[in-house]
Amino acid sequence: MSTRWYPLYQKGNPQLRIFLPNFWLKLVKPEHNQPKNVVQFHCSMEMTRYDVKNYLEKIYDIHPIHVRTRIALGKTYMPQKFVVKKDDVKIAYVVLPKDEEFTFPTIIPKDSKDNEDRHKLYAKSLKENFEKFVERNNWPGIPSWFRV
Repeated sequence: MSTRWYPLYQKGNPQLRIFLPNFWLKLVKPEHNQPKNVVQFHCSMEMTRYDVKNYLEKIYDIHPIHVRTRIALGKTYMPQKFVVKKDDVKIAYVVLPKDEEFTFPTIIPKDSKDNEDRHKLYAKSLKENFEKFVERNNWPGIPSWFRV
C-alpha cells in the first residue's frame, strides 16, 4: 500500500504544494444486471460511503443520490500444498438520479465488413513478413532465432 508523506512546511520556505487524496476509485462492470442509474466501483478499503460521495462530487462533479459499500472477500484456493487467498475488495454501488443513466462505452466496435477486410489484409501482411524472415534466416546449422 502506498501512502503519500509530505515534507513538513517550514516558515520561510514557501513552495507550491499539491495535496492528493490517498483514496482511489476504479470503475468496474457489474457481474449482475443493475439498473441504468447504478454504477459500480472498486475502492480502497479505507473509504467510507461519505468519502466515495465527496470524491465523486469534488473531483468529477457527479452528484450521487445514494452510496452503498460492501466488502467482497477474496477467494481461497490450493494450487499445490499451501493455501492462497486473494485480496479482499471493497465495492461501492453509486446510485445516480433517475434522469441520468450510465452505459459503458464500446471501445472495440463489433466486426463489420470493413473490419473483416482490414483484418484479412493485416493477417496476410503478417504472413508475408514472417515468410521473408524465415527466408533470410535459413542458414544450415544455425537456428533462425540466432540471427535477426
